[in-house]
Amino acid sequence: MSSTMKSKSLLKIVALTLAGAGLAFGGYWVGVNKHSGTAPTTASPTSAASNDKIDPKTGRKVLYWHDPMVPSQKFDKPGKSPFMDMPLVPVYADEGSSEGGVKVNPTLQQNLGIRFATVRREKTRDVFEVVGTTQFDESAAEVVQSRVTGYIDRLHARAPMQRVKRGEPVASLFVPEWIGPQEEYLALKRSGNSELVAAARQRMRALSIPDGLVAQADRTGQAQKHLTLTSPVTGVITELAVRDGAMVSPGMTVAKVAGLNKVWLIGEVPELLANSVRPGMTVEANFAGDPNRKYTGKVREILPGVNAATRTVQVTCYPI
Repeated sequence: MSSTMKSKSLLKIVALTLAGAGLAFGGYWVGVNKHSGTAPTTASPTSAASNDKIDPKTGRKVLYWHDPMVPSQKFDKPGKSPFMDMPLVPVYADEGSSEGGVKVNPTLQQNLGIRFATVRREKTRDVFEVVGTTQFDESAAEVVQSRVTGYIDRLHARAPMQRVKRGEPVASLFVPEWIGPQEEYLALKRSGNSELVAAARQRMRALSIPDGLVAQADRTGQAQKHLTLTSPVTGVITELAVRDGAMVSPGMTVAKVAGLNKVWLIGEVPELLANSVRPGMTVEANFAGDPNRKYTGKVREILPGVNAATRTVQVTCYPI
């Protein structure tokens, strides 16, 4: 009887032990499942891009995910970065790989004025840019001079930089000393003495009276008191030395006219680059008003002296 009671008590203890173990395992299972349903997923790295991964938000094909702070590590699915507490960023197929290059947004390219050019191999040369100004070719300038003593009674050219054409009047002179020889010539011509008329002509020629003025006196029968000085070339008046009423003498320059067929270019070279310039060097110039048009020339001369204000050396260039 006592042995039977002991066996029943032992069975109850074993049953209670198994029941407790079962309850403990069941609680652990429920806890693990509950915890795994709420815990964040950490993506695992991969060495190959994902196949046909589509971003549900954008509908674009995803190559892989990565952490922008560690771009070399790729992941095959989204999730949180194991390196930083931030979500992984997708890399789309239409963006291409960022390895070995730089991608700039088109809007940013426009704002920054970025331009692309083809890389080419060529020999390098010393090239530098300087500011220059154009100048009239003084070697080709023409002067308007008086051969007689007279007075400016009319000035056709009013100021420097005025344009004139070849043969256009610049100034009109009143020449008193020409009146007597012309009246004597006209009187001798009326007398009919050919020898005296010829002598009178020689005297007028010695006084620098133009043949055209003598011919005009023959046509009108009156002495011509005025001489018109004309421009020898078409160009611009660079110098005007007289005014209305001024007295002029033989050999005096009334005006200077520069032609426009050829002009000089005066370059302002910084003194640090002055040793790099040599006569005969090729020069390419363009103007701010027409940057697409280029002019080619050569260095003619390096002028002596340095501008104290700009610290530059002037270089004269002539066109080819």
